[in-house]
Amino acid sequence: MTVIVLANCPPGLRGFLTRWLLEVSPGVFLGSPSARVRDILWDEVRQYRGKGRALLAYQTDNEQGFTFATHEHAWHPTDHEGLVLLKRPSFPVNSPTPPPQGWSKAAKRRRFGNS
Repeated sequence: MTVIVLANCPPGLRGFLTRWLLEVSPGVFLGSPSARVRDILWDEVRQYRGKGRALLAYQTDNEQGFTFATHEHAWHPTDHEGLVLLKRPSFPVNSPTPPPQGWSKAAKRRRFGNS
């Protein structure tokens, strides 16, 4: 089983992927292509993604039963004692500074009853 997830990619790339995979939700493609076809599709996704990002997950013979690859994605695969996990950034990628800590003004109003 192969899963490709696209975000903010051109419609032509989505149309290209529908030749071999089924689009079950906008930008989410499922199928069972051969390893050779899967690698060719992933190369095409990386080449024609535009300003978007992509994630590929596929079945393999390892401890987890699958592996994945990312391209221009904020979450990166990291090896943690033999398991591959996705590492999230601690703050938004496009933001030069981390978000402020503590309660938002709306949360303070809800919690403490100040109108």
